[in-house]
Amino acid sequence: MPQPAHRLASFNESVIRAMTRLANQHGSINLAQGFPDFDPPEPLLAALERATRGPFHQYAVTWGAPRFRQALAAKINRDTGLGIDPDQHLVVTCGSTEAMMAAMMTACNPGDKVIVFSPFYENYTADAVLSGAIPIYVPLHPPQFNYDPEVLAAAFAQKPKAIILCNPSNPSGKVFTRDELMEIGRLAELHDTFVITDEVYEHIVYPPHEHIRFATLPGMFERTITCNSLSKTYSITGWRLGYVMASPAVIQEARKVHDFLTVGAAAPLQEAAVTGLEFPPPYYDELLAIYSAKRDVFLSYLEQTGLPYTTPQGAYYVMVDIGSLGFAHDHEAAEWFTKEIGVTGVPGSSFFREPVHNLIRFHFAKKEETLHRAGERLLKLAKK
Repeated sequence: MPQPAHRLASFNESVIRAMTRLANQHGSINLAQGFPDFDPPEPLLAALERATRGPFHQYAVTWGAPRFRQALAAKINRDTGLGIDPDQHLVVTCGSTEAMMAAMMTACNPGDKVIVFSPFYENYTADAVLSGAIPIYVPLHPPQFNYDPEVLAAAFAQKPKAIILCNPSNPSGKVFTRDELMEIGRLAELHDTFVITDEVYEHIVYPPHEHIRFATLPGMFERTITCNSLSKTYSITGWRLGYVMASPAVIQEARKVHDFLTVGAAAPLQEAAVTGLEFPPPYYDELLAIYSAKRDVFLSYLEQTGLPYTTPQGAYYVMVDIGSLGFAHDHEAAEWFTKEIGVTGVPGSSFFREPVHNLIRFHFAKKEETLHRAGERLLKLAKK
């Protein structure tokens, strides 16, 4: 019998989705896979209902329905002042997952090197391998998840074709500072490297931290391939609407990749999502206030457990240090949390290249009542 491709042996199925299945099996509260248990804004639901009755049931334009791209460009320009052209700078994808894959395949030839910060969202390594690229890992050091400038410079000295930058970061919640981003930009320019950014949590950044879009930095637009999604901003992870933003020359190539990966994102969902893209600025202020309150609720329970954790600067994940609980491995700990405590997280080792086995990632994109239930269960740890 013929054998599957050798490259598939270098990575495993998603640990995050596996933990969701384990949570479902044991009736545990799922704080592993980062999706809300609350509905999208009501105007979006109404728009979706209208879209199902409209003429939007066949293929949209491959790189995105015109009305969607126009609304998306208008939002980006309102936020950044970049002057994005909906016909020149954007390709709409099936979520940011496809956006990242399209960006990697657009930027990299087989054998090219790609810098990946560790910890990393689990797709990045798979994306690199499937693109034929070779990852170079640069550690972000807990608990603040800062990088060593000398280590980063040494990685760039290997002449990578691209660096992947998740900002705000999943899983660590780190928000890169302007100085850090400027240093990354300086090195990228010096070594003629693409910067592929994942910015899906752009509107969930807790003061005093600030999200700086890499493409807005001086001289960086032409070498930046921005990947983003509507999933987290509008609580529509199941709609699978993402996009790539880049210079016209890069987008022209990314559209080819996207066309043969998925043809196009769902037409009725693009039509409905225009309503969200046209929300006024106060919507984003309210979104941040909602997640700030959820963060406060969940962290208050973690504080009572006595377990060390890193306060997230952005996104909605918390890395919790479970080293004091005596488990030999974080996978063992994550299963125990699911079965005995009734709260499911993700073993931190699935995000690290380094041998880190004392962390579990939880998320707090849940109703506050869900977070209180999860917190009450976690308080069992305080009695140990």
